[in-house]
This record gives sequence, structure tokens and C-alpha cells, in this order.
Amino acid sequence: MSPRELPVHEANPWKTPLRDLGLTIHGTPLEKLLQGFLRELQQLGLTRVEPRFYLSTEWGVPFGTISIAIPFYLARSDLTKLHAERGGLVEGAGPADILRYLRHEMGHVFNYAYKLYEEAEWVRLFGDIDQDYIEEYRPRPFHPDFVRHLPGWYAQKHPDEDWAETFAVWMTPGLDWRRRYTRMPAALAKLEYCDRTMNLLRDREPLVREEELDEDVSAIGSSLDDFYQEHVPPGDAAPPEVDDALQTIFGELPAAVDPSAQERRSAAMLIRRLEHTLGTEVFRWTAYFPEHTRVLLRRLAERAESLGLAYPAEREADATVALTAFVTALALSHPSRAPSAAE
Repeated sequence: MSPRELPVHEANPWKTPLRDLGLTIHGTPLEKLLQGFLRELQQLGLTRVEPRFYLSTEWGVPFGTISIAIPFYLARSDLTKLHAERGGLVEGAGPADILRYLRHEMGHVFNYAYKLYEEAEWVRLFGDIDQDYIEEYRPRPFHPDFVRHLPGWYAQKHPDEDWAETFAVWMTPGLDWRRRYTRMPAALAKLEYCDRTMNLLRDREPLVREEELDEDVSAIGSSLDDFYQEHVPPGDAAPPEVDDALQTIFGELPAAVDPSAQERRSAAMLIRRLEHTLGTEVFRWTAYFPEHTRVLLRRLAERAESLGLAYPAEREADATVALTAFVTALALSHPSRAPSAAE
């Protein structure tokens, strides 16, 4: 990305404070998307609570408010690209994905606006909202007690997230959630509760209308450099046996014919090429955040380059599968160190 796409701040554009980037929702494609989202709520008859949208460092709803924070990088295409290049998970990769996150956050809004978390049935189904919010959670893939909406098995993180994910599934247009979850009675019971509750709340005024903002981008004095140094963690170190693992992955891919006559490709280049895609997909199924996968892959690429590893060009698909399995195994050996992206 050319620095000229960003406001010039004297000698270094990356030192521009976020508050000086001139970011706004008004007049952007994001504004039209939010208008469409509000129409979804209107079609459901949920008009008593209208959330306030604002730009912040990540998705979220400050507890006890009806304000929805949207990641600032979604307000401009150049910043979205930068976020991906710096190793962050783009939580809103296109209009459909942004709507997925909005439905989740709206679940938090209704929870706080009507204090649903104080109701006995809510507590029985979802748990105590005062339960510790553990960032390093280890999900149980395909657990039948939880719906699946955002990647990373997010409903399993905390009772508040379980409710928000349930609401998002319930709200999704055209989704036959009764059919989808018919063989998952615990998850279906949560959805049925959500359905009954939303029907009751259509004509009730909210108990809370607070719009307090948390980390409004217009007030953040840190720069883009500061943001990515703080929000993109260093990742986990590669295990000491990584050289042997890489030798196994790439050394066991013989060519189908005479190796001397076959094109061989750099293992390090393959690892670097897969960095973004692999990080996103590993997160989807393991909840291991791409920031960590990115650092791990860069260390694997450095070792592969030092070892001079290569593979037959015709076996690239096999090499990709083997590498994916290896990185997934490493991810599963660590709990997710996920930033609270959808709180």
C-alpha cells in the first residue's frame, strides 16, 4: 500500500493519530449497510431499540449500553487492506460478513437494553453473566449445546457471547433455525427462548438507553503504528522440533517421475503465500487467532529457507494439505489468545 493513501503527518504518515484520519461512517458504503441492517430489525418488529453506531478499535458493545462499536478499518478500503497485511483478522470481510457481526452485537444490545441476563430462564440456559471472561478459551468443536455463527466457536467463550450468537442465528434472514438445530436440543431450547423473548419485547420500552462510547476513534491519539504494535500480539514460538517437522512435510514428497527432471519450488515461498488464507481458516475451526498463526508461519518460513527445503511442483497440493494439518495441530495445542473482538 502506498503511504499516499493515508493522510500525511509530517515525515511519517504511519504516525498520524487515529483521531486525525478523518474517519466517519457518514457517506461511506458502511452507512448504507447499517441502514439495511436497521431495516432487518424493522421487518422483525424490533423498533423500540435503535442502537448508536460508532467507529472504534474493534467490534463491541460497552456493557450496559446500546452503542455498537465497529472496527475503524472497515470505514475505508485502504485501511481494511492494511489491517489484513499487518496480520489482523478482518472481522467484516465484505457486506455479508459485516452483517453477521452486526447481528451478534445487536444481541448484546438487547441483552443490556432489557437486562435479560437477570432473568432466571436466561441464567438457566446461558449461565451467569458475571462469570469470568476468559480470553484464552479452548472451544469444543461442534458441541451440541451451542449454535454456530461467528468463526472460532465463539458461543462457547462466555454466557454473554452464547446469548449474542443465539440471537444472531435467530435474526439471520431466511435461516430455518428450527430445522438446522433440530438434532441439537440444548441449542434449540436457547433459540426457542430467544424467539419467545423477542416476540414479547416488540411492544416494550427498553430499560436502558445509555449510549456511552468506549474508545471512540475520534478521540484516540495513538497512531496506526501504535495500534498495530499493541493489538497484533507477538504470537507463539515455534516448537524446537520444527526442523524435523518441516523435513517430514517437504522431504516426503517425492516426484512422480525422475526428480532431476522436475521443477522444484521453495517451501518457504509456499508458506509465505499461504499466510493470510491459512491464518483465517485455522481460526475458523480452532479459534486460534490469525495474529498468532501469522507469526508462526513466518518462523516456519525462515526455518524452511535456512534448511533449503523444496518440493516437486506437481506435489504442491499435497504440500499444502500437509502444512495445513501441521499448523492446525499446533493451533489446537494452545488455547485461543483472542482479543475480545466481539464482546
